[in-house]
Amino acid sequence: MKILITGGAGYIGTELVRHLTALPQVSHIVVYDNLSRANYNLFIGHRMETDKVQFVMGDLLDSRKLRKFLKDIDVVFHLAAKVTTPFDNTDSHFFEQVNHWGTAELVYALEESDVKKLIFTSSSAVYGSSKELLDESATTHPETFYGVSKLRGESHVQRIFESKNAIILRCGNVYGYSPSMRFDSVVNRFMFDANFNNRISIHGNGRQHRSFIHIDKLVHILAQTALLDVPSGTYNLTEKNIQLLDLVEVMREVFPSLEFLFINQHLTMQEIQLQPHGRLSQYIAPLPESDLRDELIRFKEKFAFSSVTPSQRDKAIGQGI
Repeated sequence: MKILITGGAGYIGTELVRHLTALPQVSHIVVYDNLSRANYNLFIGHRMETDKVQFVMGDLLDSRKLRKFLKDIDVVFHLAAKVTTPFDNTDSHFFEQVNHWGTAELVYALEESDVKKLIFTSSSAVYGSSKELLDESATTHPETFYGVSKLRGESHVQRIFESKNAIILRCGNVYGYSPSMRFDSVVNRFMFDANFNNRISIHGNGRQHRSFIHIDKLVHILAQTALLDVPSGTYNLTEKNIQLLDLVEVMREVFPSLEFLFINQHLTMQEIQLQPHGRLSQYIAPLPESDLRDELIRFKEKFAFSSVTPSQRDKAIGQGI
């Protein structure tokens, strides 16, 4: 199996490449990325014991180059996207250019290729805000430029549901360690601030729920989606729904002296919860539920050092925190 991954040098892509190289079914991987995030961690550090991987410096909007490297490819993972949580409603053109029109260019190129399968990572942001537990039948109503751009990207993928095996995965918030870290999503940002500042900031009253999936589980499911017979369609992909105040309580077990403050505590923030183990679980067996506290402890161990002083730790222990 030959695979091309757009955005393959990014947060998810780096982990996916490492996972796929270990699979005997995968013979070749093309990492197609323009390195716009200036993240080079895929290329350094732990050496992959394989000659399977090829890097192509390329842009989604460069349709000529896309068509060239889609030759002989079996499966495409479309991970490339503009994501700037929490500033996802500041510049519509910023998101439209890649998330919408970049996806359109990829689909146009796929229609002229022999690629058999497309797996597109969309987002739960396409649903907008809701206090209900949502499944795939829920109405989409994006409330941010980011969400709108991802939904418009989906419309191009839906166009090839009949001609290709095209799969849309609406992912919850991804968290967990990767060499190509993003620290703008909520759990990762909290972990960084807790470890180095001993303080986290919560926007709103903290009662908002969000949908989450650990990067290790996401990568496992992505790989299985490529290997198994999953019909064309749209699937939710999440593991757990957590209220931010509950997340803070777990983090205080990991960082006993942790301080937190509220910003605009009078505001009720956007809320989204997805039904775990949705339609995709008919085709891919879900992994056992993981313990958030254990995941955060393993995440903490990846930091090179901590700025929390011994006196802060002793104070927290003395107060019984």
